[in-house]
Amino acid sequence: MKKLLAFALICMCLTATAAPFGNIKAGQAKSSTCAACHGADGNSVNPQWPKLAGQHPRYIYEQLQDFKQKARVNAIMNAQAADLSKQDMRDLAAYFSVQRTSPGSAGAHKPRLGERIYRGGVAARGVPACMACHGPAGAGNAAAAFPKLSYQHAEYVADQLRAYRSGERANDPAAMMRTIASPLSDKEIEAVARYIAGLHRAG
Repeated sequence: MKKLLAFALICMCLTATAAPFGNIKAGQAKSSTCAACHGADGNSVNPQWPKLAGQHPRYIYEQLQDFKQKARVNAIMNAQAADLSKQDMRDLAAYFSVQRTSPGSAGAHKPRLGERIYRGGVAARGVPACMACHGPAGAGNAAAAFPKLSYQHAEYVADQLRAYRSGERANDPAAMMRTIASPLSDKEIEAVARYIAGLHRAG
């Protein structure tokens, strides 16, 4: 219980001032390189690559910063971000954030296990509900740079949870996601990822 309360407090406290918003038109002009993987409007077709459309600008900006500094390791994105200025990142973040996210689907069978984890966590292992930080409809938290998850590709979400679990991805504040993902089984990760893919964003 103490562990779950600690996560709730962290979620409420990580609300630092967002990076200055960029220029949408400038971001569109700079986004042609991104389109090859993420789509012209930020809706990637390949489920291994995340949808950027509708994502919070601060989150996009911070991830690009981490890729540039190699705090988040991905050979393609480290190379793509290497020459980006902070203004480039702000502009790209502004452009993708105002695009509409394409609908996703949880699949033919409603992932009840995934819904239970997303909405209630796994109390026996100290895993908090995903919605505590990402919201009941997956809208995320713009001020805290907790990403919007609704309609995100299930394969991408599962890959990131496994990367957090193994420590391969380690750019999460206060090691929050690594701590949350470490007790989850492959079955639980797949289930919650499928649930997220069909989750509707509020509003």
